[in-house]
Amino acid sequence: VQLVESGGGLVQAGGSLRLSCAASGITFSINGMGWYRQAPGKQRELVARITLSGYISYADSVRGRFTISGDNAKNTVYLQMNSLKPEDTAVYYCNALKQNVDYWGQGTQVTVSS
Repeated sequence: VQLVESGGGLVQAGGSLRLSCAASGITFSINGMGWYRQAPGKQRELVARITLSGYISYADSVRGRFTISGDNAKNTVYLQMNSLKPEDTAVYYCNALKQNVDYWGQGTQVTVSS
C-alpha cells in the first residue's frame, strides 16, 4: 500500500486547509485510514481516523474544528481543517491499517502563523 498526501502549506491562524491522501497498490482489506501529526520535539499523535464501516474518532484537541471523510471508490481520505491554531503546526501523516500492519505516507507540513 502506498499513501500520497497533499494539501499542506502555510496559513494564518483562523484559516483552513484540506489535506488529501490517496492510497494505491493492494488496497483490498484496508481496515481504516487516518491522520496523525508530529510537531517538533513531540511524539506522533492521532488526529482523526475513519474505519471501513464509517466509524470516526477525533483527538480532543481538534474535535469540532477538523473533519475526516473518505471516498472508498477513490481510496482517498480527506482532512478538512478549519479554525486552525498555531499549535496545529506539525507534519501530518496519512495512515492506513491493513491486516494489523500500519502503512504511512511521507508526510505533509502544515504551518499556522499567529
